[in-house]
Amino acid sequence: MGINLRGRSLLTLKDFTAFEINYLLELAEDLKRKKKMGIKGELLKGKNIALLFEKPSTRTRCAFTVACIDEGAHPEYLGKDDIQLGNKESVEDTARVLGRLFDGIQFRGFKQETVEKLAKYSGVPVWNGLTDLYHPTQVLADFLTIKEKFGRLKGIRFVYLGDGRNNMANSLMIGASKMGMDFVIAAPKSLWPEEALIEECKLFAKESKGSVTITENIEEATAGADVIYTDVWCSMGEEDKAEERIRLLKPYQVNSSLMKKTGKDETIFMHCLPAVKGNEVTEEVFESPQSVVFDEAENRMHTIKAVMVSTLS
Repeated sequence: MGINLRGRSLLTLKDFTAFEINYLLELAEDLKRKKKMGIKGELLKGKNIALLFEKPSTRTRCAFTVACIDEGAHPEYLGKDDIQLGNKESVEDTARVLGRLFDGIQFRGFKQETVEKLAKYSGVPVWNGLTDLYHPTQVLADFLTIKEKFGRLKGIRFVYLGDGRNNMANSLMIGASKMGMDFVIAAPKSLWPEEALIEECKLFAKESKGSVTITENIEEATAGADVIYTDVWCSMGEEDKAEERIRLLKPYQVNSSLMKKTGKDETIFMHCLPAVKGNEVTEEVFESPQSVVFDEAENRMHTIKAVMVSTLS
């Protein structure tokens, strides 16, 4: 495809064109096919990868670790108690040390500012495994899953219900608007994304011939949906708001009657996991044939592998 992402960081999908995102998805498809055939790669042979975690993780940690090993790299897990990131040592100084010892850095934590400083001062590619603002590697996995189910992204009606201003809602809106999807957030007004980000994504959508709609109207939002997506009602660090969120978001629960509102049998249900069944989604929908949540979870690894391979080799 004549594209070179070597040396690039993935901090948010704002920084990537639709062409580049599509390239990453095609590369992930190819790497997934090879893995299924038992073909081991050496595209990251001799590379050392630092995996920095301020927040705990199942999918992100495992996906980066397996992706590294599959392609011959050495992953080094560094939890919040293992290094002095931002405590006894500034983020800038930690970045400069790690950049001299490692070929790439994954960061999963709180502040977007931290991952941006790591990228600025380390001199090596840095990949955002989740911050309070964005979760770009999850979105790539979601898009690979949609491509596998529908054969396309353009024109897909993608409906996100629930907490419309968390890192998943932000990142899905950015990615969907870049890829020409018809993206809808159905959420209470108090949980809508920031206006500046909505306007930015509407500009992306204008270019891609997609659309961005933010609404409180569940009926209008779900009609004709190809994808119904939700996330936990309380993100990490917001546990004290649980009671208020449950009351506010109960009408936005993804249940069987909501899935029927799409009017389509082929609508898929998506969730980035972990799920709180009985809150944002019922057990019935989560376990239904429409649910592709474990395809998404697996695709974290294939898309993360594509990101590392394309930016390091």
